[in-house]
Amino acid sequence: MLDTLDVEKGCRLSCISAPSKAESILTETVVDELHTEGIAKDVDQTDEAFPDGGWAAWLTVFGAFLALVCTFGQLNSFGTFQTWYSEHQLSHLPPSTISWIGSLQLWVFFFSGGFVGRIFDAYGPRIVMIPGTAILVCSIMITSVCREYYQYILGQGLLFGLGVGMLFYPSLSSISTHFKKYRATALGIALAGSGVGGVVYPIMLQRLFTQCGFGWGVRISGFISLVLCASASWMVTSRLAPRPSSDPWFPTKTFRDVNFMLLVFGSIFISLVLNAGGILGRVAPPYLSDVFGRFNLLVPCAFFAGLSILVFWIFTDTLLTIMLFAVTYGFFSGAFNALIVPCIAQISEIREIGARIAGGPAAGALLRLNHGSYVGMIALSGSTVVFGSLFMLWARLRIDRRILACV
Repeated sequence: MLDTLDVEKGCRLSCISAPSKAESILTETVVDELHTEGIAKDVDQTDEAFPDGGWAAWLTVFGAFLALVCTFGQLNSFGTFQTWYSEHQLSHLPPSTISWIGSLQLWVFFFSGGFVGRIFDAYGPRIVMIPGTAILVCSIMITSVCREYYQYILGQGLLFGLGVGMLFYPSLSSISTHFKKYRATALGIALAGSGVGGVVYPIMLQRLFTQCGFGWGVRISGFISLVLCASASWMVTSRLAPRPSSDPWFPTKTFRDVNFMLLVFGSIFISLVLNAGGILGRVAPPYLSDVFGRFNLLVPCAFFAGLSILVFWIFTDTLLTIMLFAVTYGFFSGAFNALIVPCIAQISEIREIGARIAGGPAAGALLRLNHGSYVGMIALSGSTVVFGSLFMLWARLRIDRRILACV
């Protein structure tokens, strides 16, 4: 009898407690959802969220390497095109006028960074890189049949610069989503592709122009670009899920970030005069920067790149001094190009990296004003690089004033 009463009492208690338990589970679920929503923005930034390795991460690095071999390799090869144009299609134009084609490439490339980066932040790399591949290959094919100056300006200058930007920025920004501790090393390996392309493409194009003619030589490079860039578009992935943003296309908070703006001002001065440097400079300093601090290596590399211009270039009058300048400047300028992106990533929110990573006619004008003397151009180049490095030192000291701190 007592057993029966105990069972009935237990049943009644179960019936009473069941709703309470269900309400408790529901409450916990709602709280968990709210908590998850509240910390969603912070998850991407935690150290645990960055795998710092794995198939997807290193495949992204290799894909970015291929993209830079093709894009920056051909950007750095414009001297080969200019020499050919001066002797053939555009022989009636002065070299300073022809150089505007290459200058326009660089301007469009840098200018496109803000728009391309914003699209990458919202939708990921492939939605940008696939049409970028189409634009790049199309511009190369158009260049192969151009005859007039304005055609080269539009095809090789405008279109090609846009295609380079649509491949360059998403590939490097994607690497930053996979790596944090070894970000500079990974980016340095990818950026070494620009050095490889800068060595291979001028030699390859020169041989193709002489053996196959200009038209087919350019088309062959276009087919190579199609294979490399299509492979890169498939390999490069972002760890972050696409998340369209309602923020304005030109967020004012970016311009209120003093550290970022100091870094931008410094990079603007240096980017005006830097070209592709040595492959070693793109790999060794970034690797060391993951140990000793990225800003700690960026500042001296930028400073010594400018100092090498002022000290070595202005006094180069023998083959030995020319080689010494080439090795020194190539190493430090390559290190700067490899370190500037991880430094921007270090002081930026992970979903803002894409938007933030964003010698020409002026040299010719200075040469004319100085009656062919390179002293004025050398002084301008060296002083702007050194001046830009001071802005970077300012940004580094604002982050941490301790001289020996790993920043």
